[in-house]
Amino acid sequence: MIASLALTPVALCVSQSVHAQSLSTVTVNASADVGYSPATSSAATKGNAPLRDIPQSVNVVPEQLLKDQAAHSMQDALRNVPGVAFSSGDGQRDQVMIRGFTAIADQFIDGVRDDALYFRDLSNIERVEVLKGPSAVLYGRGSSGGLINRVTKKPKFGETSGEAALSVGSFDLKRIEGDFNIAAGESAAFRLSLAREDSGSYRDQQFLDRYSIAPSLALKLASATDLLLQYTKARDQRLTDFGIPALNGRPVDVSASTYYGSGTARKDDTTTSLVDSFTATVNHRFNDALSVRNTTRTSNYELDRYNTLPGGTTDPVALTVGRTRSFILRDESGWFNQTDFTYKNAMGGLQQEWLFGLELGQQTRRSESVSGGTVDRVSILNPGRVPAPAIPAASYLADSAIPSHTQQDVVGVYLQDRVTLAKDWKALVGGRFDQFKQATTFDRKLGDLERTDTSFSPRAGLVWQPAESQSYYLSYSRSFQPSAEAFALAANNAANAPEFTRNIEAGSKLDFLDGALAVTAAVFNLERSDIKNTDPANPAQQINVGTQRTNGLELTANGRLPGQWDVSAGYAFLDGQMTQSVAKVSGSQLPLVTVSSLDKVPSLTPRHSAFVWGMKDLGKGFSLGGGLNYVGERFTSLTNLVTLPSYLTADVAAIYKTGRYETSVNVKNVTDQKYTVSSHGSNDNLIVPGAPREVQVTLRMKF
Repeated sequence: MIASLALTPVALCVSQSVHAQSLSTVTVNASADVGYSPATSSAATKGNAPLRDIPQSVNVVPEQLLKDQAAHSMQDALRNVPGVAFSSGDGQRDQVMIRGFTAIADQFIDGVRDDALYFRDLSNIERVEVLKGPSAVLYGRGSSGGLINRVTKKPKFGETSGEAALSVGSFDLKRIEGDFNIAAGESAAFRLSLAREDSGSYRDQQFLDRYSIAPSLALKLASATDLLLQYTKARDQRLTDFGIPALNGRPVDVSASTYYGSGTARKDDTTTSLVDSFTATVNHRFNDALSVRNTTRTSNYELDRYNTLPGGTTDPVALTVGRTRSFILRDESGWFNQTDFTYKNAMGGLQQEWLFGLELGQQTRRSESVSGGTVDRVSILNPGRVPAPAIPAASYLADSAIPSHTQQDVVGVYLQDRVTLAKDWKALVGGRFDQFKQATTFDRKLGDLERTDTSFSPRAGLVWQPAESQSYYLSYSRSFQPSAEAFALAANNAANAPEFTRNIEAGSKLDFLDGALAVTAAVFNLERSDIKNTDPANPAQQINVGTQRTNGLELTANGRLPGQWDVSAGYAFLDGQMTQSVAKVSGSQLPLVTVSSLDKVPSLTPRHSAFVWGMKDLGKGFSLGGGLNYVGERFTSLTNLVTLPSYLTADVAAIYKTGRYETSVNVKNVTDQKYTVSSHGSNDNLIVPGAPREVQVTLRMKF
């Protein structure tokens, strides 16, 4: 179903912000090279607000850190964010847990929802921002543990420059990237970012074949008006890899390359995604106090996923595991329009910055999913390359295989005020009202379903800044998660009211070494209530009765230490628990065991995790560095019957720069540690082994 691919470069991109300066001096890509310690975030307040003024945990992964670590995927980037754990994402998409809660639909790009199910390339990304806790006050539904916002590269006025990079490495890695900026006078700039990758993998039969093309055009239409046009076309094809099974409460002890899918995986087990999106953003300043920004994005996504996986039961006596087969065909399209007015005044002697916003949007999805159940059993210790049996014909006639068509319409109105209360005190208060309408129809037999939810999402925070280098805050926020959210409604959940998440957080943001090093700390109580559980009295229906909470602590340090050391470090302590639940969940090992989810630890939520990365400038163009990444024990699912062991990996990097040229060597998992990076999150099998030692060499040329 993936359409034929026409590489049609469309030139089109927008000014990031006009909040703090005259439009006559604004450049579209206003952020400078800030090393590892960015001072602002565009996502937290929908303006370039200083991080120290935001009463919320905001983690920013900057471009320089991504380059130094040779990061190409969202998983690579988010290793640098405390409180984030990884899910396998069905082998088809980026998916993480933030503070113990899934963030499957909490992906944004330049502040606009991007919740399609696919893997995202970083070639067009300037930085990645993670807003912790509920953020519905500006972004609407979702975001229990937080949301992820990718900030794109944008044209620069008055500058013609570029760079090209070639990367090669272990497991047949071959990747090229280009980033070119062309100025056309003082009022126009064009930028083109692109990437092409054709690689193998440490996983048997795995491959990766993808590209991304992102042209953009920025225009100064008048002294007070900017226009940014952006287009992205991307394709990603790879093996649909669900990983390995568990045996006796642990991942089965096999080589990290062992693949349990079809022996003819290139034919049976591939995922192909296609992304087309176009964005137009207009910024206009009426005067020094009032400005407006309007962003319109249209998008189309296609996903074809075919898979064979060890999703059946494991037999510890016969030492076999059941393999299941299925496929999903998903086509999506949609549009969003956001209008934000920013108004500055000094009402009552208080300096204030008001944000008035309106968001309209519509998303349509067609989904066809056929599951064949368990089709055969293979050796759990040596599955071999056994071709997968066909999906039984009866599976195509099941109710679950009937294609669905879903339309989701959103209207959101929001108001936010950043106010200086006194010399040392600031506040951020706001609220958003959403109307979210869902309607699902089916090709045959099943009846139409629909529901409309309305919700008010508040946020309030107080900031105390007794000195320029100190900032302390206390905040409260709430969000809502509608039934089905990013998927089709079903008969058992169409009547369910939204779930709600609230977060209470206190923290500090401190600067040391004359502002060169930023250190943050946050403690929080995060609780999601009214979670849907199967009704014990009527298994065909779900009821809103569950509660999950996470108490936690997060620490970060980013910036430059004496001796020309750039550092990024973080630690997270997460105490997660299902505090209310009537749900019963079953394991995957024979004999089957059913347990209550009450008091269980949420899946993929390590109690302790930490990372540190540093690069030292040795002079004469040489830099040397590396880092450690630690993840504590996690459970594969809510059964808490299978434990993923803790692990510690080490990476090193060396960089040499001379004139326009740069050579970097990255060695990942330098000690060749055997470890488990993720699992599915709702199944005790489907565990993804981490990569063994791998080497990557990148040659970069700037001009």
